[in-house]
Amino acid sequence: MGAEAELPRYRSHKEVWALKIAAIEFAEDGSAKIAPVDSGYATLKTEAGYRTKFHGGEDDLGYYVVYKDGYKSWSPTVAFEEGYTRT
Repeated sequence: MGAEAELPRYRSHKEVWALKIAAIEFAEDGSAKIAPVDSGYATLKTEAGYRTKFHGGEDDLGYYVVYKDGYKSWSPTVAFEEGYTRT
């Protein structure tokens, strides 16, 4: 594959569970306490090592995302909101 070749494109058709993050606090083991933007949801505690999945910052805390197979991840706000619609 040459450097000029465009990568194949894909369209998402997955259903995920997600919360927009209002605040996040990390523990020594890399787990996090996530306060969601949406009212009615309690603060969520993640598994150890979640810190390695989180690539946000003060300017974009993004979304905590859980996939159908149970995999937990992080997504930047713009990418998530362009790819998913709340059901």
